[in-house]
Amino acid sequence: MIPATPHIAKMQAYALADMPVPDGVTPIALAQNESLRPPSPKAIAAATAALQDGALYPDPDWADLRAGLAATHGIPVDGILCGCGSLDLIGCLARSFTGPDRAALAPAHAYPFFRTATELANARFDTAPEVEATVDIDALLAAVKPDTGVVFLANPGNPTGTRVDKRDLLRLRAGLRDDILLVIDEAYGEFADHLGEPTFDMVAGGATVVLRTFSKAYGLAGYRIGWGLFPPQVAGQVRKAMNPNNITGASQAAALAALSDQAYMRETCALTAALRDEAATRLNAANIRVGSSHTNFLLIDVGSERRADAALSALQSEGIFLRKQGGAGLPQMLRMTVGPRGATVAACDALSRWRQGETL
Repeated sequence: MIPATPHIAKMQAYALADMPVPDGVTPIALAQNESLRPPSPKAIAAATAALQDGALYPDPDWADLRAGLAATHGIPVDGILCGCGSLDLIGCLARSFTGPDRAALAPAHAYPFFRTATELANARFDTAPEVEATVDIDALLAAVKPDTGVVFLANPGNPTGTRVDKRDLLRLRAGLRDDILLVIDEAYGEFADHLGEPTFDMVAGGATVVLRTFSKAYGLAGYRIGWGLFPPQVAGQVRKAMNPNNITGASQAAALAALSDQAYMRETCALTAALRDEAATRLNAANIRVGSSHTNFLLIDVGSERRADAALSALQSEGIFLRKQGGAGLPQMLRMTVGPRGATVAACDALSRWRQGETL
């Protein structure tokens, strides 16, 4: 047997959604936080047209896409880096700024890939407690250690769906040492943009990165496009850890076209929010506790890990798949993506039937 590097050998593999579909059942997959509708028709047309250039390597500097992002968000083009989803950029940041002598810190119920990326870099991963599944800024600051090098924070959070306001983010940044990089992952940022608290201006301070993705609000999860705004010195180091030619030409074309159709994206967010709130009302009426959400999913508290497993099993028997949250330190909770109306209503009804029939 060929041994792996020791720090890889002791890692747990990143847990993907488990979706064993029963025979003869059409699955309802609400475990991946995918968009409830397809990408903008403009994005699909642009990707299709770009396929004819498949013999060529894609632009390694994403020039057109970066220009589109800069114009859309009013940010400097030189600070933008693009990756195969924001997950790719998180991994590059961890490899560049953590290691055996530099740890990472995150809230207790943060996106589990923060831990995976940190462990891949052979670094220690620390956590700070949250209050009712919401980031506690004071707890984060208290958890900083002399070797803390990066603080990862998703806002809005995944899997919690909660968010902290910009005032608290500024307080966090002010309370961190200048040699600690703050990474704000805004994968669900478009669902909270209506609150009018953009964070891109925090990057100018030199020690903050803001990440976003086209996977959620733009419905381009299958195209794998993430991006972020980086301080120049941070961007220079991260580029060393990135794959060249990382995003296909078709994906770059799709993302740029999606940017040009902001009305479609905003409509997706509005439709998602309306159905999310309707689903929360349905579940609460069935005596199922649902937390507040600023994303395209709901976090459902069924009270215990045993009951979470029972609910998941009951739904899976009907071909309905939600996501367990034990990996995020929330074993009593399930996460439900807000999918198309029929799928979302079916999941709510199935949960209601389980709740009515369970043995307490």
